[in-house]
Amino acid sequence: MKKQLLAWLWPALWMVLIFTLSHQPAGVSGGISSEIVRQVFQAVASVVPVEFETLHTLFRKSAHFFAYLVLGLLFMRALLKNGMTLGRAVLWAFALSALYAASDEVHQLFITGRSGEIRDVLIDSAGATTGLLCYWLFAKIKWQHDKKAETNW
Repeated sequence: MKKQLLAWLWPALWMVLIFTLSHQPAGVSGGISSEIVRQVFQAVASVVPVEFETLHTLFRKSAHFFAYLVLGLLFMRALLKNGMTLGRAVLWAFALSALYAASDEVHQLFITGRSGEIRDVLIDSAGATTGLLCYWLFAKIKWQHDKKAETNW
């Protein structure tokens, strides 16, 4: 029982991180990402013809995608540790990730200079979906490999 509850610690901590980042006013959030992108831009601008704003948008949207890819995997792990089957865990992990993404965008409506974007919920959900599909695919391949190994002795 303790291990099952402990499995929920990681998604909870990741959700706190997402909430904390989303709770920053637009100026703070944009300033942090702008500084990171500025350093990347200086490194790649001479090689790759890209505008700063394009790179900045790509960076911010990739952060959404990655954050929810990780959240989906953490939900998946917690659900599996609690005895859920693989197929059901994938569906529940996706639903939980998408619901949290939607709630996070609503939360941003109340933060200075921020807005809630359906586009961001879709990007977040795509990140979760990608992580979950990769997990499912690797689990199926491992299962087939293990099954094949059992019959080849």
